[in-house]
Amino acid sequence: MTQSVVVQVGQCGNQIGCCFWDLALREHAAVNKKGIYDEAISSFFRNVDTRVVGDGGTISKGKICSLKARAVLIDMEEGVVNEILQGPLRDVFDSKQLITDISGSGNNWAVGHKVFGSLYQEKILEKLRKSAEHCDCLQCFFIIHSMGGGTGSGLGTFLLKVLEDEFPEVYRFVTSIYPSGEDDVITSPYNSILAMKELNEHADCVLPIDNQSLFDIISKIDLMVNSGKLGAAIKPKSLVTSSTGVFKNRQEKPFDAMNNIVANLLLNLTSSSRFEGSLNMDLNEISMNLVPFPQLHYLVSSLTPLYTLADVNIPPRRLDQMFSDAFSRDHQLIRADPRHSLYLACALMVRGNVQISDLRRNIESLSPGIKKAGRPACVQYLPWAIPIHY
Repeated sequence: MTQSVVVQVGQCGNQIGCCFWDLALREHAAVNKKGIYDEAISSFFRNVDTRVVGDGGTISKGKICSLKARAVLIDMEEGVVNEILQGPLRDVFDSKQLITDISGSGNNWAVGHKVFGSLYQEKILEKLRKSAEHCDCLQCFFIIHSMGGGTGSGLGTFLLKVLEDEFPEVYRFVTSIYPSGEDDVITSPYNSILAMKELNEHADCVLPIDNQSLFDIISKIDLMVNSGKLGAAIKPKSLVTSSTGVFKNRQEKPFDAMNNIVANLLLNLTSSSRFEGSLNMDLNEISMNLVPFPQLHYLVSSLTPLYTLADVNIPPRRLDQMFSDAFSRDHQLIRADPRHSLYLACALMVRGNVQISDLRRNIESLSPGIKKAGRPACVQYLPWAIPIHY
């Protein structure tokens, strides 16, 4: 099994990262009920014996003692990181893997990229090397950041160049949150344009996510819950996106619902490389089939069914409908209509106890429709063998 290091940059990146680690712990707690440190949980966590001082306390097998996230938290303001360290996830993060300042980047790409980039380059490199040393087989770096803020866009893209120089063979997977058209930060369009150049040159794969699409999905989920037509009984122990499942003293915040969708997407995306399965593939193989040319590395993502994100008891849809929804603009995490675009490649990742014959039937039914519209179809299915019931 391989390991991945998550690098959370800026306020948005750290808030999404907090939701991601919460969700990852809950997923593994449901699958690994015996509390054994297995290969699946080692992808994102280290097992540490807190009685041993220093790095000698790392445990590779046996009972889980204390889990430490393979993460580096970076923010030029202390607020969000301090809030995480005072919250229920405080014991998950290693205090030696944090980099903060007190001034912030002032929503200015140049300050984050040029000023703080040069100022903190050696310190960032030290933290990244330390995280890499704890991995037996480092697969990739996950960078989570926003495009509109100064630290997220500036220092987040500066980090890509640092990773490319220091770890040229390690995959760089970027999750970028783009501002909406009605963003209240006047400099966000400029920050996004300047950051795009760095993403083009130094990222291996980018998963762009639009704030407006996240807001539309949340509104759609609220409508489904409040309408009462599809059922509105809250699941008491759901594994999906509610942030109150394990940590009951954690209060919901305004953007938690949107951040949980992104965290859910990342968790599903990495499931194939974390859990065993005869047809599973790691992240590098997936992107190798989806990125035809080096700079054409922007992927359009979608989630279906959406009702699972609301933690409501709704009768499961047919698999056929889920395949159709995956190509619907209502399920995209970026505002684009895939039916009026050109498909170079598609990957359909299915989690759950699904029959291979059903997957093949749906893929065959989708391909003629795409070809009929004059668009090439390359559809790949990646079923996940371990059933988890939400």
